Amino acid sequence: MARAMKVAIVDDEADMRASISQWLALSGFDTETYASAEEALKAIGPEFPGVVVSDIKMPGMDGMAFLKRLMSQDSGLPVIMITGHGDVPMAVEAMRVGAFDFLEKPFNPDRMTELAKKATQNRRMTLDNRALRRELSDGSSIMNKLVGSSPAMERLREDILDLGQADSHVLIDGETGTGKTLVAHALHAVGPRASKKFVTISCAAWSEDQLAAKLFGPAEDGTIPLVEEARGGTLCLEDIEALPNALQARLLTFINEQGVPPETRIIAICNQHAPDMTLEQTLRQDLFYRLGAMTIVLPPLRARGEDILQLFTRLSEQFSEEYGCDAPQVTAQEAAQLLQAPWPGNVRQLVNIAERAVLQNRRGSGSIASLLMADNEASGPALTTEGKPLKDYVEAFERMLIDNTMRRHKGSIVAVMEELCLPRRTLNEKMAKYALQRSDYT
Repeated sequence: MARAMKVAIVDDEADMRASISQWLALSGFDTETYASAEEALKAIGPEFPGVVVSDIKMPGMDGMAFLKRLMSQDSGLPVIMITGHGDVPMAVEAMRVGAFDFLEKPFNPDRMTELAKKATQNRRMTLDNRALRRELSDGSSIMNKLVGSSPAMERLREDILDLGQADSHVLIDGETGTGKTLVAHALHAVGPRASKKFVTISCAAWSEDQLAAKLFGPAEDGTIPLVEEARGGTLCLEDIEALPNALQARLLTFINEQGVPPETRIIAICNQHAPDMTLEQTLRQDLFYRLGAMTIVLPPLRARGEDILQLFTRLSEQFSEEYGCDAPQVTAQEAAQLLQAPWPGNVRQLVNIAERAVLQNRRGSGSIASLLMADNEASGPALTTEGKPLKDYVEAFERMLIDNTMRRHKGSIVAVMEELCLPRRTLNEKMAKYALQRSDYT
């Protein structure tokens, strides 16, 4: 289960703070309240893991001054401003300064929830991208994040290494939760532009006017348009299917003006086009062919076989370390269930299952099977998976069992032999068969 992002609520009226906090808390947000901008600034730093909801009219530092302070320390922080009746001109000025959006009193609580969800989604993407950029001193660290030894993942890594060296624009497609943003970062990191800027924006997170100003300028707050900021590097357009028609035309003009090879490489990510339409039908045809000269389609998790168990093991170990408890031990039946699950949410869903499995294990209750069943019921009709021979399930479980045992005993062959009741020769043969190296555990 993805942890809820924080929403900092800043308002000098106690009743307003309490009502907004209560409503957002009931909607699943982690709220914290502040009676003044000065108090909030002590807690909200450049990497604040959430968003801000602030009134404009407050004693002391008012909302506009507060917004400017927040934008000066972190221009990527979404701030939703609350205005009184008749303060729309002030709200427009707040948008010019950098506010994410505004609500006019009295506002619809559902609209508040909708904006908060959109803002937190934007914030999560910003923080994830920053974290990835910090890791990219070279391409090896990010390639190591592409876990899996299935043929589909081997091909994906080869495609990244090949296309990363090219200058052409790239289109990344695939089901939700398959790791498309990670692949975009990898394409940049392994190529000749790795030392240049990687600039990203979601085409679905902004209104058409805001997106136009951010991409092409002129931005009223004086910030550099993203097409200029990314010059010489990579411009990553997430949710390309949401790019309005007028901006598709401007993007095509920008691409055509660059020549060959392009000064700025564009990586376009499709996250969810209409089920009855292809991306080619969603975008202008001329833009689609310019962006789709090179295409990567990410494999769904259900097509990656044994990778599912490798990923689950790694994720559960990471979460167990984070929560200070033991990772759950996967039984043969649970391993088969993990391999057979349809995974409509792909890797993102697997991350949630692994975290919840660790939390269940800490409490000493629940099972992986119950988590899978609850997820499938929540996601509606499941995608079907193809059956596999029993031999494949047995081998996948065997590999996971040896791998987990080697990790626990830090590569001690004797300890692994004793726990699994295997003679040395048999253990050596199985480790060779599954490409497990003792040096990886010591």
